[in-house]
Amino acid sequence: MTEPFEVITVDIDRVACDGGGGALGHPKVYLNLGSEGHVECPYCSRLYKLREGARPAHAH
Repeated sequence: MTEPFEVITVDIDRVACDGGGGALGHPKVYLNLGSEGHVECPYCSRLYKLREGARPAHAH
């Protein structure tokens, strides 16, 4: 397994990633951290991790 490009710690379990860098980024994608509490962007390989102690939102 390769190291992620960047690790971003978040307080919510749904994130949007556009790769940053304005025009040098990628199309905005919405990612769900799921029960694992982390997800990797399929475009730029940024890894989003749920902050320890954060409570994920639950669907109603």
